Amino acid sequence: VQLQASGGGPVQAGGSLRLSCANSRRTISNNGMAWFRQAPGKEREFVAGISYRGDTIKYADAVKGRFTISRDNAKSTVYLQMNALEPEDTAAYFCAVSLSSYFSTDSKNYRYWGQGTQVTVSS
Repeated sequence: VQLQASGGGPVQAGGSLRLSCANSRRTISNNGMAWFRQAPGKEREFVAGISYRGDTIKYADAVKGRFTISRDNAKSTVYLQMNALEPEDTAAYFCAVSLSSYFSTDSKNYRYWGQGTQVTVSS
C-alpha cells in the first residue's frame, strides 16, 4: 500500500479545500478509509471515516456539517471536501487505510498512512 495525499495549502477562514488520497499500489475497494489530522503539539485526531462501499460514514463533531468524505473505488482514491474552514482546522491531514471493510476512530488501529498534507487556515 502506498498512499499519496494532496490538496492542502494555505486558505483564508471561510474558504474551501479538497484533499485527495490515492493508493498507487493496490485497490482499496475492500477497505475502510479515514482522515486524521494533527496540529503541532497535539495528538492525532480522527476527522472522518468511510466504509468500503461508502454506505457508512462518520465525522468528528468539530467538522460535522462542514466536511464531506467520499471515495472513488475505481480510482482507489478517497476525498475530503472541506468547507467553511476555520483557523482551528489548521493541521497536517493524513489518510489511512483500514485493515477491515469499515473504519476505526482510533489511529492505533491503522497500519498504512499517507505522508500528510498541510492545511493552514488564516483568520
